[in-house]
Amino acid sequence: MAGEPSLKTRALNYLARREHSRLELEKKLAPHAQTPTELSAVLDALEQRGFLSAQRMVEQVVHVRRNKFGSQRIAYELREKGIAEDLIAAALPALKETELDAAREVWLKKFGALPQDAGEKARQMRFLQSRGFRFDVIFQVLRQSTSNKDESF
Repeated sequence: MAGEPSLKTRALNYLARREHSRLELEKKLAPHAQTPTELSAVLDALEQRGFLSAQRMVEQVVHVRRNKFGSQRIAYELREKGIAEDLIAAALPALKETELDAAREVWLKKFGALPQDAGEKARQMRFLQSRGFRFDVIFQVLRQSTSNKDESF
């Protein structure tokens, strides 16, 4: 196994590409670790030196996803990556502030036209819901789009 990179080297290679959560790195490195203790020690050392940061992971996910997805979807993704609830809760207020604008942009890009019947309205609502937008935001997007249309007459 002389040619095999060390766990630390593998971890740093992953982190050089993008931020990872501890859970993600643990899953990627586990097949290469001799023991769980060795893996845990490497991850602890990376956290202590600042190479592995849950806070930076949250910031990166929020930055990349905020214009395409709602707060519910982003929070779900962060939970799936093993991010602590307190860090997720800290990120949610800022996400919710911009959620209406993000939902409107996603809606405009995908549809750009008001639903003509109940079936189309339900389809548009399901789409926005699948992107993780809250119902109150979805209703606001469709209501504002309706009022904007009325103003153009």
